[in-house]
Amino acid sequence: MNQKPTLSFWQIWNMCFGFLGIQFGFALQNANVSRIFQTLGAEMDALPVLWIAAPLTGLLVQPIVGYYSDRTWTRLGRRRPYFLVGAVLATLALFAMPNSPSLWIAAGLLWILDASINISMEPFRAFVGDQLPVKQRASGYAMQSFFIGIGSVIASLLPFALSKFGVGNTAGPGEVPDTVRWAFYFGAVVLLASILWTVLRTREYPPEQLRTYDEAPPLPRRPLDPARLRTQGLAWLAIGVAGLVAVAIAGLDKQLYILGGGLATYGLALLALAHAKRENAFVSIMTDLHDMPVVMRKLAVVQFFSWFALFSMWIYTTAAVTGVHFGSDDPSSAAYNEGANWVGVLFAAYNGFAALAAIVIPYMVRRFGLRVSHLVNTVLGGLGLLSFLVIDDPNWLLLSMLGVGFAWASILSLPYALLSDAVPAQKMGVYMGIFNFFIVIPQLVAASLLGFLLKTLLGNEPIQALAIGGVSMMVSGLFVLRVREPVLHEPRGHAIGVAS
Repeated sequence: MNQKPTLSFWQIWNMCFGFLGIQFGFALQNANVSRIFQTLGAEMDALPVLWIAAPLTGLLVQPIVGYYSDRTWTRLGRRRPYFLVGAVLATLALFAMPNSPSLWIAAGLLWILDASINISMEPFRAFVGDQLPVKQRASGYAMQSFFIGIGSVIASLLPFALSKFGVGNTAGPGEVPDTVRWAFYFGAVVLLASILWTVLRTREYPPEQLRTYDEAPPLPRRPLDPARLRTQGLAWLAIGVAGLVAVAIAGLDKQLYILGGGLATYGLALLALAHAKRENAFVSIMTDLHDMPVVMRKLAVVQFFSWFALFSMWIYTTAAVTGVHFGSDDPSSAAYNEGANWVGVLFAAYNGFAALAAIVIPYMVRRFGLRVSHLVNTVLGGLGLLSFLVIDDPNWLLLSMLGVGFAWASILSLPYALLSDAVPAQKMGVYMGIFNFFIVIPQLVAASLLGFLLKTLLGNEPIQALAIGGVSMMVSGLFVLRVREPVLHEPRGHAIGVAS
């Protein structure tokens, strides 16, 4: 078996630079979408449903893009055409979103924005697996985390910084402040420019050459049993429908329809697979899901608890900080908007700490291994979220974000490094897309349950959602100990990369 040559620091830099723009888009979305929704009239318990666009688009888009990018070869290469198409669409959505005239148009634009960013982002994960030998993949994903951190710091700070330069930070009822509007415009330009840099400054291995570098063991193919698939499909469909009926009859929170609908949809997908007569994208993705490596199955649990925690933070930090630390729930008040800007600073802080953590993590990995490093980082993140319950001074919340930053950098890099050597080169894209299921599913569960839990059990206090997220983050770290460490092959050449 041939070994991939190591890449230099600047080669890794160029191939990851596009993540600066991708995270610019995500950071503007994460820090400001709840603010836009509340400005346009959304009630507190409706926020998770409105946010459902983000995980649903990822669930649909990423495996499809991964499947087709595995089968693509053009003058621009294998993954780079998708980088470019997603960047153009996301740029247009960023210009449009802060000008939404109504809540539902804003929600629709969130679907478009998230789908477009996912079109670019999914192949970037596979791109690292394509280009780097196993020994350098932790470095590649850490470099992506570095750019994620830098992009998020600048993007999250933009409304706060613009307000300091005199740009209007308040607006009339139903109007998005100019600080948010201009931040989105600037983010659109950065997103397109940074992805163009990666498209123009990198090259890709042709598929036939990539196959000679394949370092993953062949995946065992388990024959599909149509009868068993039908039984499982009917069972999941029945559970989902029963859940939908129970929610309707008992008059439970409408967000629980998401959970019941998801279970029923999975049942229908299994039934469709059982009756499929020929190969197509759906059958191929479902079959690969059925045959996914054991490492991925174990990492699925790790991802579930990690991303449940992150989604809790993204949805409820603005409401928690403005309500508890700034004393206002009125989106048109100066106190609320001051608090919302401070959330942008906090989000910038955790992403800044993540950029620093991305430099430290490769050294942690060399000293402690991938698994223990991830455990340490997620425990730090969990403690950071729990500390919101006991910190009164909003300035001290910056310390909370130190732990969150280390967890964020780790979540964006180490699970992918644990996974990538278990996935064959010709299926790197589709398996990175399938791996996104285990990012999306916890977000769907969070969107279904968090509003219900807060409303019925936790006094509708958004800060309690952050506490739930903190516990979930630490549980994710414990589950990573069940995953085996990858086997490192010695690549050819001299390593100048970040962690070599």
